[in-house]
Amino acid sequence: MVRKNLVWSTLIAICFCMSFCLVSCKGGGKKTEQETVKQVFTFSNGTEPETLDPGKMTGLPESAIAINLFEGLVTLDPQDLRPIPGAAERWEVSGDGLVYTFYLRKNAMWSNGNRVTAHDFFYSWKRVLEPATASEYAYQAYYVKNGRAYNTGELKDFSKVGLKVIDDHTFRVELENPTPFFLDIAAFHTLMPVNEKCVEKHGDKWTRPENIITNGAFLLTEWKPRDRIVLVKNNDYWDAAAVKLQKVTILPTDDENTYFKMYEAGETEWIKSVPLPQIPKMKKRADYHATEFLGTYYYLFNVTRKPLNDPRVRKALNMAIDKKQITEYITKAGQIPTATFTPKNIPGYKPPEGLPYDVDRARKLLTEAGYPNGKGFPKLTILYNTSEAHRAIAETIQQMWKANLNINVEIYNEEWKVYLKDTSSLNYDIARAGWIGDYTDPNTFLDMWVTGGGNNRAGWSNKRYDALIAEAARTIDQKKRIKIFQEAENLLINEEMPIMPIYHYVNVNMIKPWVKGIHFNIRDYHPMKYVYIVKH
Repeated sequence: MVRKNLVWSTLIAICFCMSFCLVSCKGGGKKTEQETVKQVFTFSNGTEPETLDPGKMTGLPESAIAINLFEGLVTLDPQDLRPIPGAAERWEVSGDGLVYTFYLRKNAMWSNGNRVTAHDFFYSWKRVLEPATASEYAYQAYYVKNGRAYNTGELKDFSKVGLKVIDDHTFRVELENPTPFFLDIAAFHTLMPVNEKCVEKHGDKWTRPENIITNGAFLLTEWKPRDRIVLVKNNDYWDAAAVKLQKVTILPTDDENTYFKMYEAGETEWIKSVPLPQIPKMKKRADYHATEFLGTYYYLFNVTRKPLNDPRVRKALNMAIDKKQITEYITKAGQIPTATFTPKNIPGYKPPEGLPYDVDRARKLLTEAGYPNGKGFPKLTILYNTSEAHRAIAETIQQMWKANLNINVEIYNEEWKVYLKDTSSLNYDIARAGWIGDYTDPNTFLDMWVTGGGNNRAGWSNKRYDALIAEAARTIDQKKRIKIFQEAENLLINEEMPIMPIYHYVNVNMIKPWVKGIHFNIRDYHPMKYVYIVKH
């Protein structure tokens, strides 16, 4: 997920006619609804994407584009999120769960006309693991045998990593340990293929429209920063016959009020969030949708800075926040206030109880840390990426800390790219963050906090925690595995607290009734391959 950020588009027009019809005795026939309606879609995607390189992207706005331009060995069914064939038409798993053999489609093509082969996946996965690539999501390939060792520099010989090209259309992956969710990982954007010749020829400019080569259902034809990204149907895609949309326009903006006005004016047909003041009114409309989501809104503490290096201070800040007030009076869309990081909608996993809202205990902890009634406490700052909702939450927390702990904090915002840079380099005190699960397993929420993890942006390190996550990865017995995760999360949210969970997300969307094929799932996974327009 990501850290993953949650800020989030207009059906305009171009012609889509398929003229193969049933013929009557006079040579005529009716065209279907999808043949007579222009299959063009425009949606608001939140902030400007940081990159369109799947191996380097970290956020949902980027991933929402990547799943249309690129296709991994596996994709997900948007209705139930089960893994389904993508660039690989089938796969086999060894009896011990350690070896996956993927058989690629012989009609899977790059947009330059070349075939997609096992060599492309070998190159792409190796590129993610190369230390020089600096992929923050490289740990998604740590399930591969020796993937971690190579990425961290412990191993120099890549031939010992569990990736092998058997032939042009057979790719074999050997894992460190049996990993029940590995097919989900294989569908994740980090492990999507990139074209080697394109990347090597154009370097950092390979994702520009004039250079990029892709293998997904759509092609990138235009990218005007802060204005629009335009995709068109890829007629050479192996499953092009199933793709209805001819053109997709993606509008990036941080301003919820702007894209809400555009939606109301008919300039965009899908928006992924609603301005806070509009939510009570919009809830009454049929085009408003709020559904369960696999994600958590939280604050990061930079534990490398005083006084945030003291767990007592971090706990005090957490226990002085009335999270229920935030969800009831600010967000208002059904978000669930939480003291835990892992959501409760992961089957089979019950997270431990976290620290409650308790002002008296918070004051006592702050006193123990050397700041009685806030005396001597330095002025800290809360960083958030530009959004009215993030600002409103930060202001409320600012007021709560002043009222309950007598401490002063400042708040400031940055545009998405700068925010990502500053949080990843620990250039902040306290920062707003959000994480959406990459797959439906507690590991996707808990393994990100290991020492040196690509998305561990708190600067936190704990040997016991690292050992627990490593032990969970080796554990096949699911009951034992769950207990290990519970112990790890208890350490994270009750003992150390490098992060402050605030609430679990709901998926808030507004979408025009003639847009079909979008299924609101807990991972916010919406490939345009399945979307089409029906107007009566």
